[in-house]
Amino acid sequence: MSFIAELWMFLRVRKKYWLLPIMAMMVLLGGLLVLAEGSAVAPFIYTIF
Repeated sequence: MSFIAELWMFLRVRKKYWLLPIMAMMVLLGGLLVLAEGSAVAPFIYTIF
């Protein structure tokens, strides 16, 4: 949790709010790849990348 709090303080102090959507998409895509790793959908997801 301290990492998230420190990241939020960095973004707030330096006014880098435009990085939030980029980081959110990276987390979502990473989660999708981790969750789909062992499923039958994996070959279809890997063709996207």
